[in-house]
Amino acid sequence: MPAEAKSFDYAVSLDETWDARSDRGGGVIPGADEASWTPEHLVLAGLARCTLTSLRYHARRENVTVTASGEASGTVTRREEDGRFAFVDLEARFDVRFEPTPADRAALLEKAERDCFVGASLTAPPRYVWNVA
Repeated sequence: MPAEAKSFDYAVSLDETWDARSDRGGGVIPGADEASWTPEHLVLAGLARCTLTSLRYHARRENVTVTASGEASGTVTRREEDGRFAFVDLEARFDVRFEPTPADRAALLEKAERDCFVGASLTAPPRYVWNVA
């Protein structure tokens, strides 16, 4: 009998003004300012943060410290296959420093991309651009 996969649960709540709060007590993401922070921006922020979280996890397993920043961008339009609006083009760009330099830097970056569940959950696969100092 195969082992049961780990499961992770997350929740957010929106109040009457659509301010979002996480079930972990995180700070408020203001909903009233949707012109500045749309749901699409939050998906992009999730992609960037998830990728760096994945990178940090795998680096830590190799006793490597990561200092990084990033940005993500994307295009939403109707998909040809079903006519629904969705992200059809995504790019995530990162500036990264390692201490010490990992034995196989390319493999470490590949794991970061592969194990970001946000990127893996999107229909359009993100392009990742790494600038490693």
